[in-house]
Amino acid sequence: MKILVINPGSTSTKVSLFEDEKSVFEKNLFHDSSVLLKFAHVNDQMPFRRDVILAMLKEEGISPESIDAFVGRGGSACTQPGGLMRIDQRLFDDTVAGVGGSEHPARLGVMLAWTFAKEFSRPAFTLNATNVDEYCDYARLTGIKGIYRVSHSHVLNQKAVAEFHAAKLGRRYEDCNFIVAHIDGGITVSAHDHGRMVDGNMGADGEGAFTPTRIGSVPVLQLLDYIEAHSIADVRLRCSRAGGFVDLFGTSNSDTIHALVDKGDRKASLVWNTMIYQICKMIGEMSAVLCGEVDAILLTGGLLRFPDIEAGIQKRCGFIAPISSYPGEMEQEAMALPAFKALRGELEPRAYTGKNVWGGFADLGL
Repeated sequence: MKILVINPGSTSTKVSLFEDEKSVFEKNLFHDSSVLLKFAHVNDQMPFRRDVILAMLKEEGISPESIDAFVGRGGSACTQPGGLMRIDQRLFDDTVAGVGGSEHPARLGVMLAWTFAKEFSRPAFTLNATNVDEYCDYARLTGIKGIYRVSHSHVLNQKAVAEFHAAKLGRRYEDCNFIVAHIDGGITVSAHDHGRMVDGNMGADGEGAFTPTRIGSVPVLQLLDYIEAHSIADVRLRCSRAGGFVDLFGTSNSDTIHALVDKGDRKASLVWNTMIYQICKMIGEMSAVLCGEVDAILLTGGLLRFPDIEAGIQKRCGFIAPISSYPGEMEQEAMALPAFKALRGELEPRAYTGKNVWGGFADLGL
């Protein structure tokens, strides 16, 4: 059996082919912000990314008709419980409509997988979408009635890394407390309390550290002044695709920025080290969520290819708990293996309900 795993990110499309649970190939296709910003909306990128995938398959000599199932990273629909979920028309439609409110390009994984599944009459699945919701109630409330914090994070990779590290310790993920930081085009840091991701920053919504493509947290009153001089649409774009390095340097290419850091460029050094500083602050916040009972701080994501990021976090956060680094991500295999189990009848995928996991605090007048 062959499974194609589709993983769209803020700066790349990662595609893997698995045959009988073994990776045949993995391609990480980088897209600079100058290309992606030509599309007014994330959904508009779908034909472009579809063509990229088909061209890659042709180059590898793989016929799409030979693939038994398609698995796509997900997000932007109603919040979901963790685990493998079957993609259907309802999930596709809610993802396209963005009923979950996130502009994260992960949504394209569900859209592409379902499009291929319909075209070639195959099943499609998604796993641990960006809007898996396991938050504790304290993580939800804000100081504005009816506005709540919701889970928008790199759940897929964070849970895969946490489960892998727990196994290395000879323990179960459900028996550990971890702080997991995904550091790449988007940056999210979350607290995992005995197998549940109970809090974290809403990275694609403008919360947390700024990143190669996102603005991060900005003082509200100053942001309002900015909106008056620009537009709400401009800020929405900067929250998800045109903030951070893109706004400060005109590119989301971290290799370009880090090359300037290596040359001693003052602007690049200030921006780069501020990003690391802000990640450290987020880790500190999550340590408080876990009451200081942290078994490990786990670092993952593409930017861990730069050693100074881990070194900076070790310097500021090493006192909290042991730090382990897993550069890159474990998302592709994490998506493929449960799908093989589903195809063999060993695992029953969840059905998408079209309803949010959590319904709000209206009963409390909040």
